[in-house]
Amino acid sequence: MDGLLLIDKPRGITSHDVVARVRRILRTRRVGHTGTLDPMATGVLPVAVGRATRLVEFLMADSKTYRATLKLGEITDTQDADGQIVERRQVSDITQERVVAACRAFLGDIAQTPPMYSALKKDGVPLYRLARQGIEVERAARRVRIERIDLLSWELPFLEIEVDCSKGTYIRTLAHDLGAFLGPGAHLVQLCRTRSGAFSLEECLDLENLSADACPGATPGFLELSEILRGVSRLAVDEAGAARLAQGIPPTALQVEATPGEDGDLVVLMRGRRLLAVARYAPARLLEKRGDFELLRVFPEAAAA
Repeated sequence: MDGLLLIDKPRGITSHDVVARVRRILRTRRVGHTGTLDPMATGVLPVAVGRATRLVEFLMADSKTYRATLKLGEITDTQDADGQIVERRQVSDITQERVVAACRAFLGDIAQTPPMYSALKKDGVPLYRLARQGIEVERAARRVRIERIDLLSWELPFLEIEVDCSKGTYIRTLAHDLGAFLGPGAHLVQLCRTRSGAFSLEECLDLENLSADACPGATPGFLELSEILRGVSRLAVDEAGAARLAQGIPPTALQVEATPGEDGDLVVLMRGRRLLAVARYAPARLLEKRGDFELLRVFPEAAAA
């Protein structure tokens, strides 16, 4: 069984809990997710099954969309509602105009310091374990990109925003930093990932509805291998090119039925509905008599079929 499950993660469980349930229900060990969601978060969690796990790295870099609710005036040790309140402040003089201006200040490339309550590791130990022991260590700020922040609603002390951002962005840290920018502080009380790359919440399957007879391509929210890399150019390979791929040899540009694109472009090589390989167009390799593509992932069973 090979495919990508689009799961609407329920609140209160970890991404690893979702993986464990999928393994148990589908009776397979080869399962992995493509991007962690905190236990309090809900929404799009793509889960790779079988050979789809070989495509996870191509999905990890995709941008995300979140809908988040913040509460002003309360700061917690985890930056979200699962933590303990460490400080309360008055919420006053907060207008819609000030909130919109604050959101604009966080657009573009920003530096974000990862929270102590995170899965990042220090000397092999997850930061959240150190935090639970009352230990705080220095964390290097990371560059993330915020493409859009829209204020959806506000009824003080609560604000609801929608955010488009790069991978690696901590929305609870964004909530904390927005609160600090406004003055009274804030923490995250609700979070839903509504998009992960090309996958939307509307496509997702409730975890409770996943059954042992789920089948890629037939079960809503369970994509076949050939459907996973939606944003990547698809090139049909002729019979001779498929034969080369079955032996792990890249095809030539003459063995695909369309223009490959620019040097360095990521492409998906197909034969009918079968995914044969993920490759990078590299015409200079022809000088080495090795074909015009750098093979990144090959699915020999499909190529030989």
